[in-house]
Amino acid sequence: LWRFWGLAMAERTAIDQYRSQARGGKGVSAADTKEGDFLEQIFVASTHDYFLFFSDLGRCYWRKVYQLPLLARTARGRALANVIETQQEGERITAILRVPSFDDEGYVVTAPQQGQVKKTPLESYSRPKRGGIIAVGLDEGDRLISVGIVKPGETVVLGTRDGMAIRFAEDDVRAMGR
Repeated sequence: LWRFWGLAMAERTAIDQYRSQARGGKGVSAADTKEGDFLEQIFVASTHDYFLFFSDLGRCYWRKVYQLPLLARTARGRALANVIETQQEGERITAILRVPSFDDEGYVVTAPQQGQVKKTPLESYSRPKRGGIIAVGLDEGDRLISVGIVKPGETVVLGTRDGMAIRFAEDDVRAMGR
């Protein structure tokens, strides 16, 4: 089980630290949070899965789940800057994807702030470098907002902070290289 704290902290926890809840059970606290902290994402992943970390500058960093720190259920987590040591100054992680295998048929869809959506085959991310790879080339002043994985035939929905949304078929976007 992987938890990401506001995309700034991360931790890996063994799934057996959580018990199954019976009818009417009280449950168990998933994490101890400090004031101002919030749990952004929770993934259930095998130790052989991969995590792709996408930064706002359009770079992608790659780690296997077992390479990340194993902590207790109530631990606060480690700073992503310590997990991904080669980040550039001022760079922020904006999206995290769990990838069980790069052999799967699918695409990585990137959505930058200026709105030029790009679709790249998932296999293009299977050979990373230690310092990360350029996932998408961005224009001056542009930032990567969101990233997702789509499979052939799926629909993509993008929304804005002002409540506007667009919906389109995955095959409406031409596949390109990184």
